[in-house]
Amino acid sequence: MKSWYLLFCKKQEQLRAKTHLENQGVDCFYPELEVEKNVRGKVKKVREPLFPSYIFINFDADVGPSFTTIRSTRGVVDFVRCGLSPQVVSEDLIVGLKAIDDSQRCVSEIPVSGDIVRVVSGQYLGVQAIYEEPDGERRSFLLINLLNNQVKISVENCHLDF
Repeated sequence: MKSWYLLFCKKQEQLRAKTHLENQGVDCFYPELEVEKNVRGKVKKVREPLFPSYIFINFDADVGPSFTTIRSTRGVVDFVRCGLSPQVVSEDLIVGLKAIDDSQRCVSEIPVSGDIVRVVSGQYLGVQAIYEEPDGERRSFLLINLLNNQVKISVENCHLDF
C-alpha cells in the first residue's frame, strides 16, 4: 500500500532529487510559493519552496523501489525518521498542502505604504524612513525626518532593507 514519506535533500538540490525520483516511478510533491522580492533593486516574482530542502514522496515500499534505493538517489540525504524507521506522513496533511499549493496566492516581501524601512547603503546610510510608494521599477519614495520635517526622497531599492 502506498504511503507518504518526507525526504530531506541536499541544499538547493530538491528539483534534482525530484527528477531522479520520478524517473524511478515515485510520486513526488514539492510545494512552492510565488513571492514578490527585491532582486538587485528590481521587484520580481520568484518561486520559492514552501519547505526548503524537503520533498514529500508517495510509494509502496513492498513493491519498490526500496528505502535504500530512494536514500541513494542523487540530491537526497535521508528520510525524516521516527526512531529507526521512516516517518509516514498523514494523507490529510498532503491534501491540505495541495489545497494551499492550488490557491497560489502571491506573497509579497515588498513593503506597503506606511511600513518602516532602513537605508543600508548610499547617501542616507542608517536612516529609518517610512515607505510611501514605488518610484518606477528600481526606486522608491520614502519619507524621512529632516530637521523635524517629513521630507519625501527617492532612493534606489538596492539601498533599502525591507
